[in-house]
Amino acid sequence: MSVTPHSPIEDLEAHIRSRLHPLAGHDERRHRPHIDPDPDDAPGVTSTRTYRPAAVLAPLVLRPEGLSVLLTRRSDQLRSHSGQVAFPGGRAEAGETPAETALREAQEEIGLDPYYVRLAGLGDRYDSGSGYSITPVVGFVRPGFTLSPDPGEVADVFETPFSFLMDPANHERRVWRQPNGADRHYYAMPHEGRLIWGVTAGMLRALYERLFGDQD
Repeated sequence: MSVTPHSPIEDLEAHIRSRLHPLAGHDERRHRPHIDPDPDDAPGVTSTRTYRPAAVLAPLVLRPEGLSVLLTRRSDQLRSHSGQVAFPGGRAEAGETPAETALREAQEEIGLDPYYVRLAGLGDRYDSGSGYSITPVVGFVRPGFTLSPDPGEVADVFETPFSFLMDPANHERRVWRQPNGADRHYYAMPHEGRLIWGVTAGMLRALYERLFGDQD
């Protein structure tokens, strides 16, 4: 029987681990799911863009009622992507692995102690329009942690049910008409007054496809 986002946590944890890239030796192929490519990334064209390495932590909190995903709302004072919903994470420092970057950034941004995080594996890399190649690092977070968000970076921290975010019926595909007249497609996931969209929604959609797509 296939595992679903509503399966018991013990079944989900084993399934999630089996579907992710290992923490070491991550597949280096780029993956930018369901987003219109930049002109120099079009099929058959060799890209001239250089992407800077980054990583985010996709924290799956082990709640009695089921898994939830820990997300942040970026500070309105930030120069880029202000006010948007995001995973904790950021640019990699020299010599860091994606897991090291994700854990460090999560501790710096929201005060999540790595002691509470049990890493599961890596999601598909996501090349953002802002020039970052982002590796999602999935980790299970046991309750008991306390958070101390950096007010300069984070306006809010909240949890959204994993089952909601992993339901493709909640993945709205929207179109943004750019100033040059071209259309850019992106995913949006509205939930309880919050809008998860853009890169974060794209990574969540990619995670859904990796975890629950083509199980047969």
